This record gives sequence, C-alpha cells and structure tokens, in this order.
Amino acid sequence: MERAQKAEEILDAAERLARRGGYGGFSFRDLAGAVGIKSASVHYHFPTKEDLGVAMTQRYNDRFLDSLGDPRDSRSPEQKRAAFIAGFRTALVEENLMCLCGVLGAESACLPEPVADAARAFFDRTRDWLGAALESDPDLVDDQAREAAALELVARLEGAMIMAQCMKDVSVFDRVTASG
Repeated sequence: MERAQKAEEILDAAERLARRGGYGGFSFRDLAGAVGIKSASVHYHFPTKEDLGVAMTQRYNDRFLDSLGDPRDSRSPEQKRAAFIAGFRTALVEENLMCLCGVLGAESACLPEPVADAARAFFDRTRDWLGAALESDPDLVDDQAREAAALELVARLEGAMIMAQCMKDVSVFDRVTASG
C-alpha cells in the first residue's frame, strides 16, 4: 500500500508542476523535494521521465472522463455540455491550473512520442465522449456535425483557459464559455 501511495504522491506533484510549467518545467529532483523523498526513489517508481509523463497523462485522462460520467446517460445534451465545461472551469478556478493535456498539446512537438501520444489521446477521448453525449441533440444530426461541435467546444475551452490565465481574469473564461 505504501508503494502505491508514494507513486500517487509523485504523480500528483508531477501533474501540478506540469500544469504550471509544462513537461520541461520540472525534474525528478523537483518531484523528490515536493514529495519528501530522494530523487533515486522517484526513479524507483518511474524509471524515466517518459514513463512518468505517460502515467501522469493517462491518469489525468481517466480521471477527467470518469468525472463526466456516462455520455449516453439520461442527462440532456445541454447538461452534459455544462458538466464538460464545469470540469475545465474547476481546474481553472479551484485549482488555478491549466488543463494538463492542453499544456502538453502546446508543446507536443518537443515531447517524447509516448507522452505526446498520451496527450493526443485526451483530445481523441474527449471528442468521442462529447460526440456520444451530443447524440440526442436535435441540431446535430450526424456524426460529422457532432464531431465538429465537440472539437469546437474543446478548442474554445482550452483557448479560454489560456486567455483567463494570461489575463489573470477568470471572467474571461466565463464570458467565452457563455457565448454558445
């Protein structure tokens, strides 16, 4: 139990640091200091930064999508859209952090391929979740329309997060997400 708990603490610290400064914004030494262990102990749990990056990103993806629930449940498309937006807003307002995969996506050309693939999976999976969530939207009559709506929403949210962070004004996020 102790070993798994320490690995989770390392992942928590890595995620916080990456969501603030990107993949290159932290080292194993930084993680060791944040968790109160030696750098070699970080390597014990995650032999390479690439291993850590993939595990961190996959865990983030799973947690985010799990928090949204079943995209085909009885909620209306508007309620599902609102839950999706709220997930991004929570990260911005309560945690004062960017979306991990938005940060990693912005630097994907410089990431190890497995980490970039894990970040890309977030966008694939959120697009698919939204596509399924919007199946009962009468304005979105086919898969192509639902995919376009899903991509547009994710792009708007990621952009709104960047602008709100840069401008140090959460109301920017709220104004952008309220506009459709």
